[in-house]
Amino acid sequence: MTVTEPPRAAAPMPPLAARAAAVGGSPVRDILAVTARPEVINFAGGLPAPGLFDGEGIAAAFRAVLAELPERALQYSTTEGEPALRTAIAARTSARGLATAPDDVLVTTGSQQGLSLLATVLVEPGDTVLVEDPCYLAALQAFAFAGARVVPVPCDESGMDPAALDELVALHRPKLLYTVPTFQNPTGRTLPAGRRAAVAGIAERRGVWIVEDDPYGELRFEGERVPWIATYPGAQERSVLLGSFSKVMAPGLRLGWLRAPGALLRACAVAKQAADLHTPTVNQLAAARYLADSDLDAHVARVAGVYRERRDAMLSGLAEALPEGSGWGRPEGGMFIWARLPEGWDSGELLRRVVTHDVAYVPGAPFFAGTPDVSTLRLCFVTQSPDEIAEGLHRLRGALVG
Repeated sequence: MTVTEPPRAAAPMPPLAARAAAVGGSPVRDILAVTARPEVINFAGGLPAPGLFDGEGIAAAFRAVLAELPERALQYSTTEGEPALRTAIAARTSARGLATAPDDVLVTTGSQQGLSLLATVLVEPGDTVLVEDPCYLAALQAFAFAGARVVPVPCDESGMDPAALDELVALHRPKLLYTVPTFQNPTGRTLPAGRRAAVAGIAERRGVWIVEDDPYGELRFEGERVPWIATYPGAQERSVLLGSFSKVMAPGLRLGWLRAPGALLRACAVAKQAADLHTPTVNQLAAARYLADSDLDAHVARVAGVYRERRDAMLSGLAEALPEGSGWGRPEGGMFIWARLPEGWDSGELLRRVVTHDVAYVPGAPFFAGTPDVSTLRLCFVTQSPDEIAEGLHRLRGALVG
């Protein structure tokens, strides 16, 4: 007689790492999933206008690379990046006032990877990181994954308050300060030159890394360019500059870069090797070819001209679209307008009603590392035409004002 053993219960699987369970998803991506219907006029995204991509110029660069260098373009590459692209990035950076050699540059798979690499090599669990308040949301996620204690620096309409920053650095002894000083995401504001000099002085005096993220700086519509913080006395040897081709060439290329002092750059290269070996070779070579054969600066100037018209279209309609007592900034470039509803209004709670009117924005609360201002919201003005912006603001008025 055969005895059949009762089925044994399967053992539970090991849990996720605590850092993965704690960080969770991206609130902005969750919002974008809800607003993906084609009839929605979506001011929530941070997407460049696809109709303005130089598709033919980029396609020609890929064709040339694949025709002339197929074995190299389709092969593994060095972790630090293709020499031709590093040389081109160094030349563009030097021309903008920060002397840079190719060996100062690490090519990354988007500037977001640069943030992740820096969090990996600089931040131990429990270390303090200072950020602007509000702050770029994906930076908050990167530092959270590293186990950092994120402390917000008080800001006003011009950005970080240097006196408050100095006090916080003295109090918390942070590893780094993360900032998007030009056309910041989400607020669109630009840190003035005097404050940049003060930030550089604080970093030198107190001993802290400055991570300066500049994905939007070339998208200037008006006013004078403000030099990178890294160019100010005391900052260069303790600054990391992050850049990207996503907003000026094409985000689908996933090409960014990191400029840093030698020892830190080498540590980031080791971390990148563990992450992805290298950024795709064919994309790097195509970007280098595009920079050699095309005038990227002229292309960016054309894009910025269109974006200025779209910014102006949004600014001209906000007074009617938002309830009385609202306020908003006027960015000199970039992609975003930051608005604040009257006291007592909650942009997050209102979003569900707004989406039923086939329009969307991003509530401001997720961008705050400290106490959130729930009355705030971010509007992206670059993806839609002026007519679509006007219609979107008309729908927003219907949802908020009636």
